[in-house]
Amino acid sequence: MNKFKLVILDRDGVINQDSDSFIKSPEEWTAIPGSLEAIARLGREKYIVVIITNQSGISQGLLSINMLNKIHQKMFSELSRFGGEISAIFFCPHSRKENCSCRKPAPGLFFKLAERLNVDLREVHAVGDSLRDLQAARAASARPILVRTGKGERTYEQIRSGQHQDLASTPVYPDLESFVTELLHQPH
Repeated sequence: MNKFKLVILDRDGVINQDSDSFIKSPEEWTAIPGSLEAIARLGREKYIVVIITNQSGISQGLLSINMLNKIHQKMFSELSRFGGEISAIFFCPHSRKENCSCRKPAPGLFFKLAERLNVDLREVHAVGDSLRDLQAARAASARPILVRTGKGERTYEQIRSGQHQDLASTPVYPDLESFVTELLHQPH
């Protein structure tokens, strides 16, 4: 059993609005309604919140590490208005062509997180909006959760159509806020 409660979140499409042309600046980063409040609620209930996100725009030259840090500073700033906190961000800067072990759907960043925090991922919820988020969580033995924000509606339809039987039992929520509400109402 883990010594603390942990929730893993994808960023784009879960916390903030997603874009097929990438989030490349703080101005393009817009929180999904209710997501920041949900993260703050997790913190008040003593959950540690960690983000695991693919950021291939870096390897594609669409943004720099410095710009990514500025985007995250905006996220932290907006989150702090609600009293929320994100303990760590693990990101993969590689493109699909680089075939790394850290780009979701590969579970490399989940394993790195588990090692760093000495945590058993089987007890950890991992919230995402895309197939690769869910596949990475499952490959790392975490508990995948699908939200229907971002790419979530498309992902939900792919799973429902039977294309991904291994993910058919994945719990589905309208958004991060509804997942957090249900999680916090479960007996621990």
